[in-house]
Amino acid sequence: MRVDGILFDKDGTLFDFGSSWNVWAGRMIGELAKGDIKVLQAVAQELEFDLERQEFLPTSFVIAGTNLEVAQAIARAIPGTDVAELEDLLMRSAAQAPLMPVVPLGPFLDDLANRGLRLGVMTNDTEFSAQAHLKSAGVAEKFDFIAGFDSGYGAKPDPDPLLAFSTAMDVPPARVAMVGDSTHDLIAGRAAGMQTVAVLTGVAREEELAPFADVVLPDIGHLEVWLQA
Repeated sequence: MRVDGILFDKDGTLFDFGSSWNVWAGRMIGELAKGDIKVLQAVAQELEFDLERQEFLPTSFVIAGTNLEVAQAIARAIPGTDVAELEDLLMRSAAQAPLMPVVPLGPFLDDLANRGLRLGVMTNDTEFSAQAHLKSAGVAEKFDFIAGFDSGYGAKPDPDPLLAFSTAMDVPPARVAMVGDSTHDLIAGRAAGMQTVAVLTGVAREEELAPFADVVLPDIGHLEVWLQA
């Protein structure tokens, strides 16, 4: 088999990004605006969120950004906003977001674990939200490692959080596959010396991801064939 460990991104990889986060973001932006159309437009502009289509633009930093970066951007659109309070609000709200798994995650992860693979999640979301989302999906216990940007290892595209997984699992980086839907994921994987797998269940297109990936797959459900190739 190609690898001994797989490190997944969360949003756009385990969970379909558009189906999961566009609806939540549209509602959250509306709540923050409190009926003020100028504030609504300002927040949407900062986050690169298309109000008419109710979806993030492909260029939006939010797709691979941290909770703190999102809070700071919103604060720029709403002067006087306390960034720390907003970050906490976003974390708790996001933890309740109804996410849409790309594939039935339980059987999928069981199959990988039964092959002897060590499994982890590294997201630029908070660890609190990551734990909440994975527990809600009934799969938190299937991972050997779960980390967010605030877990003490850093955030992607820095390779350190990926190397933390490698160290914790005692698996050489070259025997780990980093699976993600953004260039942040793949750049971090390359910098860590890992194999990189891009999936198209986020916002980024194949032509954007391909230069940084060893393989581009439609979704994580196609991993099995690649692992055995």
